Amino acid sequence: MLLGGGSFLMGTRDTDGFPDDGEGPVREVVLSPFRIDACAVTNDRFARFAEATGHVTEAERFGWSFVFAGFLPAALRRGAARPPQTPWWCGVEGATWRTPEGPGSSVADRGDHPVVHLSWNDAAAYCRWAGARLPTEAEWEYAARGGLVQRRYPWGDELTPGGEHRCNIWQGHFPTKNTAEDGYRGTAPVDTYEPNGHGLYNMSGNVWEWCATPSDSSDSPSSPTRFPRRCPAV
Repeated sequence: MLLGGGSFLMGTRDTDGFPDDGEGPVREVVLSPFRIDACAVTNDRFARFAEATGHVTEAERFGWSFVFAGFLPAALRRGAARPPQTPWWCGVEGATWRTPEGPGSSVADRGDHPVVHLSWNDAAAYCRWAGARLPTEAEWEYAARGGLVQRRYPWGDELTPGGEHRCNIWQGHFPTKNTAEDGYRGTAPVDTYEPNGHGLYNMSGNVWEWCATPSDSSDSPSSPTRFPRRCPAV
């Protein structure tokens, strides 16, 4: 999708924002036009890349990755290494993009779901093969906002307008019970729900996405920051 760029307000003053994560302050950013995929990279697309290049992901080389505890059987949860600050993540041997929940799992029925367990280096390698690049943080936020100004979500300020779910996020008591009222307990297909005003899908929820730059790379909040770009983002 070709986005026109121009000036937009990046960041948020929302009390639910996290300044330590670079979500504030609000500052004006000016972008050159750029292209970005309408959907996240799927398992099927990444499989074509891996087959064509022989790329081995870092999780495959390391032999393990973190998996959300609620997706695992008790045998894998038991004794798994867990980060002290986020104990809902379990270190699982054999967890990769091909086996997202570890041994015995598969993406055979999830070809249209977003690929997971990729490092930044894996994502950058895919982009090089695809003739593209990762978007900057500013480009990604501009794209995610869908043309809206300082709204909480890509579609407005209400999470479920008219009772309709617009994204795949947690419902219930985190991290122990997900009621899956939005229709998905895990990932959803990349084109689930209505697209935003730019025609982009799932710009909120579903999975974390890599950017080319750190979240605090838009330097000065007092004057417009410019990001000229001439190649497509993906």
